[in-house]
Amino acid sequence: MIKNGLKRFYLILIFILLYAPIVTLMVLSFNSSKSRSKWGGFTGKWYVALFQNQDIMNALYTTLIIALVSALVATIIGTAAAIGIQAMKPKFRTFMMGVTNIPMLNADIVTGISLMLLFIAFRFSLGFMTILLAHITFNIPYVILSVMPKLKQTSKHTYEAAMDLGASPVYAFFKVVFPDIMPGVFSGFLLAFTMSLDDFVITHFTKGPGVDTLSTKIYSEVRKGIKPEMYALSTIMFVTVLILLILVNVTPEKKASSSGQKQEIKKKHRISRFIFRKVVPTAIVIVIIAGGFFYGSQNSDAGNNQVIVYNWGEYIDPEVLTMFEEETGIDVVYEEFETNEIMYPKIQSGAIAYDVVCPSDYMVQRMIENDLLAEIDFNNIPNLKYIDSTYMEQSRQFDPENKYSVPYLFGTVGILYNKTMVDEPIDSWSVLWDPKYKDSILMQDSVRDAFGVTLKYLGYSLNSTDLDELNEAKNLLIKQKPLVQAYVVDQVRDKMIGNEAAIGVIYSGEALYTKQENPNLEYVIPKEGSNLWIDSWVIPKNAKHKENAEKFIDYLCRPEIAKMNFDYITYSIPNSEGRKLIEEDWMRESKVAFPDPEDLANCETFKFLGDDNDAVYNQLWREVKSK
Repeated sequence: MIKNGLKRFYLILIFILLYAPIVTLMVLSFNSSKSRSKWGGFTGKWYVALFQNQDIMNALYTTLIIALVSALVATIIGTAAAIGIQAMKPKFRTFMMGVTNIPMLNADIVTGISLMLLFIAFRFSLGFMTILLAHITFNIPYVILSVMPKLKQTSKHTYEAAMDLGASPVYAFFKVVFPDIMPGVFSGFLLAFTMSLDDFVITHFTKGPGVDTLSTKIYSEVRKGIKPEMYALSTIMFVTVLILLILVNVTPEKKASSSGQKQEIKKKHRISRFIFRKVVPTAIVIVIIAGGFFYGSQNSDAGNNQVIVYNWGEYIDPEVLTMFEEETGIDVVYEEFETNEIMYPKIQSGAIAYDVVCPSDYMVQRMIENDLLAEIDFNNIPNLKYIDSTYMEQSRQFDPENKYSVPYLFGTVGILYNKTMVDEPIDSWSVLWDPKYKDSILMQDSVRDAFGVTLKYLGYSLNSTDLDELNEAKNLLIKQKPLVQAYVVDQVRDKMIGNEAAIGVIYSGEALYTKQENPNLEYVIPKEGSNLWIDSWVIPKNAKHKENAEKFIDYLCRPEIAKMNFDYITYSIPNSEGRKLIEEDWMRESKVAFPDPEDLANCETFKFLGDDNDAVYNQLWREVKSK
């Protein structure tokens, strides 16, 4: 009895561990609040929003189309390759099977990077076709290894007998050999389809702007905080798979009292098998292809009349993009990045020709020095007059002649703290090393921000290149690491709103938003000083739609558009006329959004320190993260 009870308890525990996360996800898909930490009431709006979200639907159709087409092509090539390998002499067959196994033994990241470098070397433009080619290449070995065992079981004498009886080689193959290896071919197709459907790494390294599969879309959303629509999508996928499993595995059995009833049951079973084996798969293929062409046509209609934008996550009002497209007829292909350090290698490689990018101050300087930017034709940007001269002058620190950049947003880096979880006023970076806040401190997962905070705390410049000062900062960051709950980027916002941490290093624009959502939060620029940053629009030298990029920048400089972006992302705008349009007095006069000069007395702007010093910073940051 006790033994049976323990078995049941163990089984229940396993099911809880397996399905509790899925149940949690399903519950969150019906939560009217965007926050994971509080219940805002039951709603179905996220399911409606899911099907209205073209980005997610495009990602879904792209995933299915690439998985289907790559599996079909890989199955054809892989089956032909398996037949060829089987016909080889034993030594060559062993060699070829060893070669086939190499991609499977390699880490996916090695294959992904290798394919990316190959595409770049042959000057392929990264996009849908490069993902498809990469998936086909990735899937072929799995098909070969699925078909080979069936080929070994097939007798070649049967094939030869068919040939002796007058059958052509093709006819003999399809009538004699193919039926025998069909289970292996079908298994290879299913394996290839599954591997492609689930793949992230290969896709991540071979995709271009405006192209996302579900895996890369979910990854980008996780980096900045998952949208509730993703919960809804995951719930639908889980329920669909569950229903299909039930339909396939549960077959009602009825006792037949007569031969006529038996025949009727057999007939129904044949119809059922026909529906599930023929009709349903065919319908799925038609829906996938038709839907893919529908969504793909929406992205391809614009042709060359487009602008490819590379911006920070959640850094523009989506309605602004829609309005720009409607007014100008220019299609916006929009992609997001998380840090300057992630963005820069993509621009430097030239693998993707972005038209307009939004780097931070020091990265603008670096891109200028490395001849990666095109000069902006300011005759095409008449709305530049609305950008306050103060910020144009400040931009000269990283763009000396104001030839390559247009200020977009500005702000500071400071400390956001929860007044109910912190028992003293905060005015210093020292609180980030206070042991009583262990596991309740959030740090920015950015090398310059992390070192900038620490260097200012130590009394040094955040642009220091002194190795002793940098090592001192590194050691202090290592000492702090056991106190840190997480190194994050955009997630500081959600965690602080949800009372998941007491203290977080955050950008002022994010702080303004969090204070609206949680009145217990307070933001401060520490007395030691901090980073005063400016993010600006630039045009890469290899941009293919430069005039469209300038139209896009000019559009964002309109006062009413600048005000829309401020309302949406709550980051400070350098647009003097746009600031006047802000309705709420407290926001327009906020010291968080628009600090007084005395608050900025000890603040500095990041500068590019050269590739050698940049490498030193990155090496020291790796040492911090690896401890």
